[in-house]
Amino acid sequence: MFTRLLPVLILAGGVAVTAVAAQPYPDKSIRMIVPFPPGAASDFLARTLGQKLNELYGQQIVIDNRPGGGGIVGSTLVAKSAPDGYTLGMVGQPHLMQPLLQKEPPYRALDDIASIAQVASLPNVLVVSPQLPVKSVSDVIALAKSKPGQLNFGSAGIGSSSHIAGEALKAAAGIDIVHVPFKLLPDIFAEMLAGRVQLYMFPLPAVMPMLKDSKLHVVAVGSPQPTPSLPGVPTMSDSGLPGFQSESWFGIIGPARMSRGHILQLNRDVEKLLATPELKERFLRQGAVPASGTPEDFKKLLQADFTKYQKLVKDAGISSQ
Repeated sequence: MFTRLLPVLILAGGVAVTAVAAQPYPDKSIRMIVPFPPGAASDFLARTLGQKLNELYGQQIVIDNRPGGGGIVGSTLVAKSAPDGYTLGMVGQPHLMQPLLQKEPPYRALDDIASIAQVASLPNVLVVSPQLPVKSVSDVIALAKSKPGQLNFGSAGIGSSSHIAGEALKAAAGIDIVHVPFKLLPDIFAEMLAGRVQLYMFPLPAVMPMLKDSKLHVVAVGSPQPTPSLPGVPTMSDSGLPGFQSESWFGIIGPARMSRGHILQLNRDVEKLLATPELKERFLRQGAVPASGTPEDFKKLLQADFTKYQKLVKDAGISSQ
């Protein structure tokens, strides 16, 4: 009897395995962790792209803001999540920088994540308090050199994109300015408007609303060419610091050991959405340039920047304290 039933059982088992293998992805909501608070550049990108992924998949993309530690809290959550494709992260350079600042890092920046897709590149812009009497990068450098240690620059936390950009400016210009880390964007804006924080290297989308309202003054953009989002604003290279560039990137990662099939599907779908005129226009209006490339391209970018930040941390003596 058992012998006669065996082929039936094998066939039934095969059908079940095929059904599981054919399970569509995604078949439930996806959590996208943003390691910074609402209003940050990564938050804008995650919400803008997440809305379109929601429409494409018919599944909710839940944006989960997990600020803390300059991005380390959110990146750790992604790295330690189940590699089932239902927890992703929208990260930038802080994902790479933070482990370099920790004696016992909670994750390995390259080995504990899956590189899925670069989403955007965007210029960092040098923004100054309206109370600071400067009109160019040359003016900023001259003022800082006349008052060593008296001017400061803000950031979204130690190891954040804005901190990295500020340290790079400090080194390139040979100026002595004091780093002041913050946790929340509204606090940063309030301190700059009050004149207690003089300088900030913002990823452009994070500060665009304040610039549109003329509440803060943008001196220059860090991209090689002027950005259409800020007509008339020169590059930092043309405004007093020849050859200097400062740009940020953001991309989607998942936990290591994530399915290759899920990685390729997400990469393909994100690429398709970023190529649409609607998404391009929304990104560019906020100063972000849609990116493209394979998971391997994104991985190479991560590897190259990780090496660069190792040198920056050593040369600048940056620590988490």
